[in-house]
Amino acid sequence: MRFDTDAFPANQIYKLLTATVVPRPIAWVSTRSASDVANLAPFSFFNVMGDEPPILAVGINRGARGMKDTARNIIDTGAFVVNLVPFDLAQAMNLTAIDAPPGVSEFDLAGLTAAPAQHVTAPLLAESPVHFECVTHASLVTGPEQILAVGRILAVHVDDRFIKDAARGHVDSVALDLIGRGGGTAYLRGSDWFSMTRPTWAEHQAESANSGA
Repeated sequence: MRFDTDAFPANQIYKLLTATVVPRPIAWVSTRSASDVANLAPFSFFNVMGDEPPILAVGINRGARGMKDTARNIIDTGAFVVNLVPFDLAQAMNLTAIDAPPGVSEFDLAGLTAAPAQHVTAPLLAESPVHFECVTHASLVTGPEQILAVGRILAVHVDDRFIKDAARGHVDSVALDLIGRGGGTAYLRGSDWFSMTRPTWAEHQAESANSGA
């Protein structure tokens, strides 16, 4: 079946997108408002988009009251931190998705710890094992009170217990036990991992020649 997006209301298109683009990593975004309130909220329209310079992007949809606090804070301050979500923090992450009124700190609401970052005014979520300190590389308005926040990563923090080889940038991804978002209320836990080595053209040609011999 084909769904022409202009023919369906936004909430149905949202369901189609989130039910098919799975799993999606979760950006637990921490910001600080112009009035110095620490904000924390999860977003699953998120991924890394480049490595030289290191870039990530977070899509922030319109909220029930209009532009979400996270989007407003990023626009106002030009800084944010993306924290990743391990399984043991899933419930706390879900609580920070609450429709709290402006001025309420989700850190306090969920009993989480805001720690100082090194390069930006936005705080780190101390309980998370991975943080990306970002400054705004670009901010694209993609719809009514909806933005795509593109951040340049100034620092990556990884808890020491998950480092396999610091000099080579090797991290124990499986041990991080990160969760991803599915459709509706579904979340996914990364327990079924498998590996594949990317082929080279020379190897592919050699294998083709050998199989035809």
